Parts: sequence; C-alpha cells; structure tokens
Amino acid sequence: MDNSTLLLFLLLTLFAEIIGTIGGFGSSVFFVPFATLFFDFHTVLGITAVFHLSSNISKIYLFRKGLDKKLILQMGIPSVIFVIIGGYLSSFFNSQLLEISLGFFLISLSLLFLVKDKLIIPPRRKETVLGGAISGFSAGLIGTGGAIRGLTMAAFNLEKSVFVATSASIDMMIDLTRTFVYYDNGYITKDILMYIPYLFIIGFIGSWLGQKLLEKIPQERFKKIALVLIFLIGIFSLYQSLK
Repeated sequence: MDNSTLLLFLLLTLFAEIIGTIGGFGSSVFFVPFATLFFDFHTVLGITAVFHLSSNISKIYLFRKGLDKKLILQMGIPSVIFVIIGGYLSSFFNSQLLEISLGFFLISLSLLFLVKDKLIIPPRRKETVLGGAISGFSAGLIGTGGAIRGLTMAAFNLEKSVFVATSASIDMMIDLTRTFVYYDNGYITKDILMYIPYLFIIGFIGSWLGQKLLEKIPQERFKKIALVLIFLIGIFSLYQSLK
C-alpha cells in the first residue's frame, strides 16, 4: 500500500470511528465495508478485531459512567458464545450472501422503528439474550454485529451514555474472543501488524471526537440518529455486496 492509499484508508477509518461512536454501535459497521476496498475479506475480519480492541477500550474509558453491568452480562455472554461459532463458520459461508441478508435486515428493522417511533421493547432477559446472540454470531461470521446490537439497544430506548458504554463493553468481549478465533483461522498475519499502531491511535482520537459531538446531541434525538445511521449502513452494505 503506497502512502496516498494508506492516508485514504486511515481517514476512512477515522470517519468510521467517529460515526460509530455517535451512533453507539461501534465502527465496524462502516469500517468493514471501507476496508474491503483495500484488503481481502478474511484479512478485513482480522484487522477489524484488532482495531476494535483499541476502539472499545477508548469508549469504555470515555463513557464509563454509563456502564450497565446487568445488560453487559445478559447480552455479553451469549455474544461471546455465538461469536466463536460464527468465527469458525466464516470460512465456510458465502460472504456476499450473508452481507446481502444483513443489509435487508438492517434496512427493514430500522425503518420499522423510525416509522413506529413510539415502539419500545423492554430490555427483559429474553430480548437481551437473543439480541446478544444474533449480534455475536454476525460479528464472528461477517465481521460486524454492532448494527444489530445497536438496533436492539435502540429499541430499549437507553440513555445515550449507557447505550455507548454498554455496547462498547459487549463489543470488547466479542473482539477479545474472535481475535483468537481469527488468528487460529489464519486471518491475522504479519502483513497487517504494521497497521496496528495507526489503528490504536485512530481508535482513541475517533472515540474522543465522537464523544464531543455526542455531548451536543439532545437525548430525544439520539435514538433517531442511531436508527438513521443503521438504515444508511444497511443501504451501504447492500450496495457493496451487490456491487
């Protein structure tokens, strides 16, 4: 990768981190489609897992007052179990078909909650466990489960600092787990190690900038912004997969 291409990659990564922080669902939903412009799909899975470690550490620190320990356990444990399953299955499934399915899923559900803006799902155990399992499985299989988790948490109508901090903590559990799975699959190679220092710096700067922008967004507008971003992610994912 030459210098100009590297700069473009890093700028897109910073953009993904800022938007992912504002939306509360993490950067991978944007980072994965962007990164596929520069790397093959399995390498992107490996880079995403490593990048998210820095990204989520930053968010947990910056939004630490909003941590919901009960929700972290109820969504986090099934997420970890199913990210292992999805990670190992990632070498067998057609990634394009999975991305198309994810795109339609995100578009449909985000539109539902945008149109039915009073619809709120209570964060009971059944709903949180199911949301955690699906987002973990998606993260392992196609590299991004944050939008599904974000959609689930947006339906719970959580306060924005609780939303971001709790989502980052669950994501951290997922990333620590899938990093080992991807390494075992051969997705994390020596070729991508040179990008790790850049990604760790961008993870913190992007999270910090996202926090500053999020402070200016009223709570009542936060859920709608998150849903609109998820809808756009669905459109982008669908476009990328069909292209």
